[in-house]
Amino acid sequence: ANASVSVTFDGTSLFEGLTYANGRTLFFPKTVKESSDAQVFSIRVDKDGTSQLVEFERTEGALWEIQLELADQPIEQVPLDVLFLLDATGSMADEINQIKSTLLSISHRISDLPSQPDLRFGMVTYRDRGDQFITRTYPFESNIMEFVTSIQGVVADGGGDEPESLNEALHVAVNQVDWRLGDAIRLVFLIADAPPHLDYIEDYDYAEEMVRASQRGIKIFPIASSGLNTQGEYIFRQIALHTMGKFIFILYGGSTSHDVGEYTVENLDDLVVNLVEEELSHLQR
Repeated sequence: ANASVSVTFDGTSLFEGLTYANGRTLFFPKTVKESSDAQVFSIRVDKDGTSQLVEFERTEGALWEIQLELADQPIEQVPLDVLFLLDATGSMADEINQIKSTLLSISHRISDLPSQPDLRFGMVTYRDRGDQFITRTYPFESNIMEFVTSIQGVVADGGGDEPESLNEALHVAVNQVDWRLGDAIRLVFLIADAPPHLDYIEDYDYAEEMVRASQRGIKIFPIASSGLNTQGEYIFRQIALHTMGKFIFILYGGSTSHDVGEYTVENLDDLVVNLVEEELSHLQR
């Protein structure tokens, strides 16, 4: 986890990022125009002063594996930062209330996991231009009671047209909150029922933000709620894929309108705890 990975072609940097808890990261050559003619990539991996430089031929869907011989340095408590990126417009009341009512339980269950992580929660809420606010940040806090108290004022309001200012909210979540560096796990749970505005002239770009998240080892789990439309589902799936997260949806009435195959059903709080536990488990192997 948190190994530095750089991909170059003919001396040109194509990608730089950090590996996730499972030791992997993703590189998409077709998204980088400088790699259009590349047939061989140079991959450099660095961690704790140890590095490897290997060349790989370009192959569709290739899994490139590089192993570093590192000294065994167990971390007593894994730093774990969990950020909720929450659409706070008028249609999101149920989801907001559920997060507020279950967060204390979620915290206790995560803290009681065998690895006993050093847990911090944070939140970024967002609405849209013309609302009372566009984004509002609740900084990372290790004292869960203080954090739960700080978010009690979060309510659903505003919105109007379907898309919201998710582009700007993603920018804030990835770049403007105090993520811990080093051997930390960094997770975002994006809970929303609308896609980002793609029509604002001056705005951030979710596609650029998901690349930055990957570069910084931030994994995003988009959770679709309240009938997210097809465009929103496509974008949420992009974000999940690029950051090695998972696309998740909330069921209403036992069925879903999303384009899915088989799926399992869990409560939102169970889902968050289980995904966190899965991330932590990679560090115990």
